[in-house]
Amino acid sequence: MFVPVPSPEEMSRWDAEAIRLGMAEEVLMESAARCAMDSLRQHWAAKGRTLAEASVLLLAGSGNNGGDAFCMARHLLDAGARPVLVCTRSPEEYRGAASHWLKVAISLGVPTFSAEAWEQGDDTIPARPDIAVDGLLGTGFRGALREREARLVEKFNGLGAALVLAVDIPSGLDSRTGRPCPDAVRAHVTVSFQAAKPGLLVPEARPFTGRVDVRPIGMPRRVQEEQRPSFRTWLLPAQMPGDRASSAFPCEVPAASAPSAARWTSPAHKGEAGRVLVLGGCSDYVGAPCLAGLAALRTGAGLVTVAGPEAVLNAVRFSMPALTTQSLSRPAGPDAPEWGADALPPLAPAIASSKALVFGPGLGRTEGAADFAEALLALPQRPPMVLDADALFALARRPHLLKLLRPCDVLTPHPGEAALLLGITAAEVQADRFFALEKLAGLAPAVWVLKGAGTLIAVPHEPSVISPWDVPQLAVAGSGDVLAGAIGAFLARGHASDLAAALGVWLHVLAGRRLSQTFPMRGNGPHDIADALPSVLAELGEPCKGDICLSF
Repeated sequence: MFVPVPSPEEMSRWDAEAIRLGMAEEVLMESAARCAMDSLRQHWAAKGRTLAEASVLLLAGSGNNGGDAFCMARHLLDAGARPVLVCTRSPEEYRGAASHWLKVAISLGVPTFSAEAWEQGDDTIPARPDIAVDGLLGTGFRGALREREARLVEKFNGLGAALVLAVDIPSGLDSRTGRPCPDAVRAHVTVSFQAAKPGLLVPEARPFTGRVDVRPIGMPRRVQEEQRPSFRTWLLPAQMPGDRASSAFPCEVPAASAPSAARWTSPAHKGEAGRVLVLGGCSDYVGAPCLAGLAALRTGAGLVTVAGPEAVLNAVRFSMPALTTQSLSRPAGPDAPEWGADALPPLAPAIASSKALVFGPGLGRTEGAADFAEALLALPQRPPMVLDADALFALARRPHLLKLLRPCDVLTPHPGEAALLLGITAAEVQADRFFALEKLAGLAPAVWVLKGAGTLIAVPHEPSVISPWDVPQLAVAGSGDVLAGAIGAFLARGHASDLAAALGVWLHVLAGRRLSQTFPMRGNGPHDIADALPSVLAELGEPCKGDICLSF
């Protein structure tokens, strides 16, 4: 099940449209504060504590996050807690809904202090509160913390509170990239209103966000449908909507359950389960196409064939007899290239009978391999294709081939391969993965899977997909070959390329998380990832073509 992930600008437009439709800004702020209070109660109760007599320091900035803190202070007072507000502005300087709720809090007797008094060590402000609420900066923050803000963040982080809750986003964290600028509040829980923001879902943000708790605040569905966000993510099985009012990231290792009522079908014939042709391998890399083929088989493909040089096919025959083989029918010898354009015609029948191709694992970076890539991509009416590993190197070497890619194709670069395609460094890709994904999507109208911790998927004319998971068990050589094979199997089952890519990444994550129970300190290999796929699939419902809402 996909859920929207709006950028800060898109979330602001949602708010503005809801207000235009008649929802008062004060009502939206009150709803957000109630959701934040629910989250606070839940996580405080998990520590075996009640709010009665708990000391709470709420740091309130000048924007709507400060207004949320003002509302929370009132609810905390009603719950028997001892809230204290620390404001970065004088009360008369606040505007709009924030000003309204600050006046209410003051009229009810909530102690209110200036940030200057707090910095100077006013002894009437708790030095070590039980709970600290961060309402300093919101999702609109960008750039670097100013000197005063940096001091407040540092002092806030030094409070040593038993529970630190950030309102919408930890102050100092860029909601677009998930990076501190240069520091940020380190929260135990971040309550994000209505939808998570992109920066909250990248693994690099986790030391600052803690647990991300997404809570609905009553944003009209019409607003979300008419103003579609740039990103989306999916809920792991343990996060599927039920009785709970929130979706949290990251969740515990889940017991997989169906995202829809539909279950995996059981084809009566192997041909009905999808035919996958893996094209790759060379004498130096015989294992990669074997892993891709194994993953396709484990993901449910009915017939998987590996085509490559004889050294590769011998490895397939010896280690994986369930996979069929297809020779390149080319002359062998120490000086003969293993791949070339002339290898394509003998493969034409196998290509024509396949429902999906997986091209590139272990292919090698020779001119002959690039020649074969050019001939294959130019083939009319070829099946949907997953391009991985050395096939991406061929594209980087011959960028004119990018124009031959189609929306039904899926490309799966890791940061190094993305850097080659974009003409930048891998470090630059990692510095802003969202920007790198946007640039990759501009190269060709295909589906792009930027692998790594927090995998991102760009889809033509649809919101991009964020996978917020960082699974150490997947960071092993050959893991990408397994992912390519899994996506290929979903393509062969007839799924559209965007859904096949998302399902492949999702299944890959679930398999890795399953392995974390057996290999908690890593140590697994790519075969283990592939072998875990069926056990995850056995407990999943197949998201059939109309069962996952790709548009909101």
